[in-house]
Amino acid sequence: MRLVFAGTPEVAVPTLQELLDSPDHEVVGVVTRPDTTAGRGRRVVRSEVGTLADERGIEVITPGRMSDPEVAEALSRWNPDLGVVVAYGGLIPQSVLDLLPHGWVNLHFSVLPAWRGAAPVQAAIAAGDEITGASVFELEAGLDTGPVYGTLTERIRGTDTAGDLLARLAVSGAGLLRAVVDGIQAGELAPVPQDADGVSHAAKITSDDARVRWDLPSHIIDRTIRAHTPAPGAWTTLGDARIKLGPVTPADGDDLVPSGLGPGALGVTKKAVFVGTGSGAVRLSTVQAPGKKSMNAADWARGSRFDGTENFR
Repeated sequence: MRLVFAGTPEVAVPTLQELLDSPDHEVVGVVTRPDTTAGRGRRVVRSEVGTLADERGIEVITPGRMSDPEVAEALSRWNPDLGVVVAYGGLIPQSVLDLLPHGWVNLHFSVLPAWRGAAPVQAAIAAGDEITGASVFELEAGLDTGPVYGTLTERIRGTDTAGDLLARLAVSGAGLLRAVVDGIQAGELAPVPQDADGVSHAAKITSDDARVRWDLPSHIIDRTIRAHTPAPGAWTTLGDARIKLGPVTPADGDDLVPSGLGPGALGVTKKAVFVGTGSGAVRLSTVQAPGKKSMNAADWARGSRFDGTENFR
């Protein structure tokens, strides 16, 4: 089957690799987000998907929008049977969805209809879900509302960050999507409409979402930080400085925790840094101060020479 692939970040690479390595399918073109600039030298940075396609000699287009004329022109030239989307980062209008004989399928990192939207993995961790997964569904005009071809499930581990979980789902999801494409080619699969019950939404993450609220219970703070690691990164403030935090460990029952820590209060010992919350305390793992590299929390505290009155806000 002739395929066009639309995707952008690292999480989409395993699926593109899976399809490129398939003897039964041909990736005839790739659509990815425009190149960006980074660093002091403002060097041009290709997306991870675009980089892999370049390495494999696949033609790549980088439209500002999927409604741009160059998309329809490229699809006409490539003549694909099916479109495959993984974390592309932009909406595909109905006029483009209608161009391909078998339409477009999307790999989404939740078990639909749970967590439709831009940040399903982060939402699942933040909500304390025990199980999540991935779904391959047929794209339509609604946001992640199309009928589903197949799903898989994945247990969320107690220490999973969004990065950890997404990395596993990217690999297992690639196999699922490959199986769905095989089934469509064979004429053996038909998508099933999503259940009307159990719908939830995962909005795009903002920086404010990643700010730690120390008045909340320790287990909620733990989930919040893991859900926003590595991006955009959980953060708090100390004085006027914005401090980025790595995952924490709820410290209920830890004999080393200084007594009387209120929400946001720092408790520094020789080997650890604790922070009070709305219920109990948490132990910090890593801290990144402005303009500095991430470092062990105890080393950061020793270098900061705290006097015991400091509070995160």
